[in-house]
Amino acid sequence: MIFEGALSMADAYFFLFFLLPLLLLVVLYFLVKPRPVKIPIKNRHVFITGGSSGIGLALAHRAAAEGARVSILARSPGKLEEARNAIGLATGIEVAVFAADVRDFEAVKRAVDEAGPIDVLLLNHGVFVALELEKMELSEVKFTMDVNLMGTLNLIKAALPAMKNRKDPLPASIALVSSQAGQVGIYGYVAYSASKFGLRGLAEALQQEVIADNIHVSLIFPPDTDTPGFAEENRRKPELTKIIASSSGSMKAEEVAQKALDGIKSGSFIVSCNLEGIALSLATAGLSPQRSFLMAFVEVVAAGILRIVALGMHWSWYGSIEKYHRERKGSTRSS
Repeated sequence: MIFEGALSMADAYFFLFFLLPLLLLVVLYFLVKPRPVKIPIKNRHVFITGGSSGIGLALAHRAAAEGARVSILARSPGKLEEARNAIGLATGIEVAVFAADVRDFEAVKRAVDEAGPIDVLLLNHGVFVALELEKMELSEVKFTMDVNLMGTLNLIKAALPAMKNRKDPLPASIALVSSQAGQVGIYGYVAYSASKFGLRGLAEALQQEVIADNIHVSLIFPPDTDTPGFAEENRRKPELTKIIASSSGSMKAEEVAQKALDGIKSGSFIVSCNLEGIALSLATAGLSPQRSFLMAFVEVVAAGILRIVALGMHWSWYGSIEKYHRERKGSTRSS
C-alpha cells in the first residue's frame, strides 16, 4: 500500500511538473500569432525621430555601424548637424538629417517624402514633465500629449503609404519608444504616463492593420536613461516621485539603443531593456501579441506570482505616500 501511494504520488508529480508544462508548450507553439520574424537592418533605410541626442542619437550610431542607411529627424537644425558630424566621425557613414516638429503633420510629411521609402521607422521623440497634475499648466499637458502621442501618429500616417508600397520583399518595422512609465503609473507622471500608455493601444491596433503588409510593430520600454535631459528632469521631480522611483535603476543611452535594435531585428512586439523591464512586461502582458511561444509560456506561468509581486509594490508605494503626507501634516502643525 505504501509503495502504491508513493507510486501514485510520483505519477502526480510527473504529470504536474513534466507532462502538463510540455502539453502547454505544444499548445502555445501552435496558438501564438503573429509568427516569429527576423528584420534585417544592413543596407536598409532606418528613419529615427528624436535622433539628434540621447537614445535617438545612440540608435542612429548603432544602426549606421550595422550598415543601415540612416535618416534622423529632430527640431533643432544645429543639433542635427552636430549629430551628423558625430556619426560620420564614429562610423564613416553619412546620415541624412531633417528638421521638423513632429506636431506639424505637413512638415513631417515633407521630411518623410524627401527621405524616401522607409524600411524601419523608429519613433523615439518625446518630452517629459514630472509634476502633479494640479500643479501642471494645461498647456504643458497638451504639449506632452501632442508630442508623445499625436507626433507619433503624424509620423506613422506620413510614412505608412510608402512603407506599404515598398518593392523590397523583406519585412519592415515600425518601432515606438515608450517608457516603463507606459507600463505602470507613477506619482507625478500623470500626463507622461497617459501619453506613453496611449502608445501601447496605438501599437496593438496598428500591428493588426499592417501585418498583411509584412510590417511588424515593436514597443520599446526603456527605464530612466542617462541623457542630456535626464538631470534637468530630476530637478523638477516632486519629492514623492523621487521616493517611489528610487528603487529603479537607470541605463546608458547606448545600452538602451542596443537592446532596442536587437528587439526590432527579432521582430519582438514588447522590447524590455533590463531585468526590471522584463518583470514589468511579464506582469502587464495582458492581450498584447507575443511571437515567442517560449515567452508566452513564461507569461502564463508567471502571471499569478507577478500579480502578488505587483500588489507588494503598491503596498510599498502607497505606504510611502501615506508616510509622506503624515510627516507633512505633522510638520505643518508643529510650525
